[in-house]
Amino acid sequence: MVRSYESCIEACQKCLVECQKCLTEMLGKESNNDCPNCCLQCIDACLICIKFMLAGSPFASKYCRLCAEICEWCAQQCQQHDHEHCQACAEACIACAQECRVHMV
Repeated sequence: MVRSYESCIEACQKCLVECQKCLTEMLGKESNNDCPNCCLQCIDACLICIKFMLAGSPFASKYCRLCAEICEWCAQQCQQHDHEHCQACAEACIACAQECRVHMV
């Protein structure tokens, strides 16, 4: 079961790392949108999604759906900033959302 989620778990891990970097870089900086708040929520969503996939939970696909939605929102917010870390975060969020959508109900 976990093998079927392997690529999604990897995408969630990368997204989690990039969101953490973005969140750290944005501390103390002005933001005219929901970045870095979206990064904080995206980190939690990815972490929970990973846990449910690793557990082989029957609810993993539902968490994948929610994680994809949160990642897409975060990508939209971070794409609005020119910072390199925001662009890397947005890219990881988009990739994660695409992987999560493959595994959702």
